[in-house]
Amino acid sequence: MVSIADSVLVVTGGASGIGRSVALEFADEGASVVVTDVDEDGLEEVVDEIDADGGEAISVVGDVADPDSVEVIVDRATEAYGTIDVLCNNAGVFDDFASLEEADEALWDTIVDVNLKSVFLLTKEALPALTDGESEGVVVNVSSVAGKVAGGGGVAYTSSKHGLIGFTRQLSYDYGPEIRANAICPGFIETRMTEDLIEETPDEVDELVQATPARRYADPAEVASVVRFLASDEASFMHGAAVDVDGGWLVD
Repeated sequence: MVSIADSVLVVTGGASGIGRSVALEFADEGASVVVTDVDEDGLEEVVDEIDADGGEAISVVGDVADPDSVEVIVDRATEAYGTIDVLCNNAGVFDDFASLEEADEALWDTIVDVNLKSVFLLTKEALPALTDGESEGVVVNVSSVAGKVAGGGGVAYTSSKHGLIGFTRQLSYDYGPEIRANAICPGFIETRMTEDLIEETPDEVDELVQATPARRYADPAEVASVVRFLASDEASFMHGAAVDVDGGWLVD
């Protein structure tokens, strides 16, 4: 692929957490960054931070589960920078460990739409840009340990994250070597999505953390560095992988 310094990144869920850290990591390496989220204020803060450090970034407010918003995101990115070299599908929502009995159809639809359908929509819309040059495009999808095992979420979240790994593998199978697609599977990361769990069930969260070899949460920047690695030529022979970034959660 083109070098990180010369690349154009689109990252979803970029206003906070892992997405924000990915945006900052790539901008620091010299990439042109397109951050998108439903949180307009958060996006402005990210772009301002990148601008202050001499980087290049634009924001696009949009709902990645909405086809019209997805079209706008890709149009804005290609109008501003000509192409898309790296797509990081990071946007996600959690289901608070809702079981099948507890989950209703509305919850199922929300979780699957944001965590899985959005990846289908955005990757499909970005496909011409990702495959328009001599260099391979890169897709990095943010799944979860819940994409590999039960217990990392409820029925909707776990299903959506399993599906995301399947999507990543099929994308790699269908479009390699034009696109190099991989997924990452974070464990417990201290982000806005998990802060309610930490505040409301501290004992349960601490028990979960202590059960992992790392004995701590991850900082979003630790996940962002793995995204940068997967987007770089250092990972040039990695196709269709689902990389654990979990502090050892899945070790047993």
